Amino acid sequence: MKKDIQISYEYFKNSSELNDIEKQLFERAKAARENAYAPYSLFFVGCAVLLENGEIYSGNNQENAAFPSGLCAERTTLFWVAANFPDVKVKKIFVVGGPKEFHEKNPPIPPCGACRQSLIEYETKQHENIDLYFSSMNEEVVKVHAVKDLLPFYFDSSFL
Repeated sequence: MKKDIQISYEYFKNSSELNDIEKQLFERAKAARENAYAPYSLFFVGCAVLLENGEIYSGNNQENAAFPSGLCAERTTLFWVAANFPDVKVKKIFVVGGPKEFHEKNPPIPPCGACRQSLIEYETKQHENIDLYFSSMNEEVVKVHAVKDLLPFYFDSSFL
């Protein structure tokens, strides 16, 4: 089976092109990134999640000397939100990541494979797309209008 895959995304040259709520999410993810615990990789990631009730929660990556016991920012944040607000839909997720020592040439940093799988689980569970934004500290931003656009061949409960 051959199928053409079209990924719909938007590109923002810098955060000034974002709307007010997107700027707020960017700033919250950027601030969360500063508190990441990443002494081994020195790769700091922050995440901010907007819920349908308008509340924003953030988190960051947490490493551990016993690899792979740590957890990425996206899953840290999303799991906490789901545990505390199980019936509230996630509207937007903003991720800001990159090396601790920022370099202007760092491109926008997308979620890793494990995070993509976790994000698709919640998008599928809530039967509604989640806007996903990712950036580095250089403020270039990529937005996909659904997690499944970033992971077109996703695995979900329909396969079980």
